[in-house]
Amino acid sequence: MPDTQSKYPPLPLVQTWVWMMVESNTPEIREKGKNNLISCFGSLAKANDYVHQKLETTKAP
Repeated sequence: MPDTQSKYPPLPLVQTWVWMMVESNTPEIREKGKNNLISCFGSLAKANDYVHQKLETTKAP
């Protein structure tokens, strides 16, 4: 069964966009991070779900 998440970028890139949106002190960088997430996932909520799902599946037992 193919991975339905494979259409999304790798987790580290998505985490970088989240960092840009949340942590940057530069408004242009904040906006770019937000726009990248929305462009890729359609909404910030879906991006958040993706990050949480990826983090859950990569946790060590």
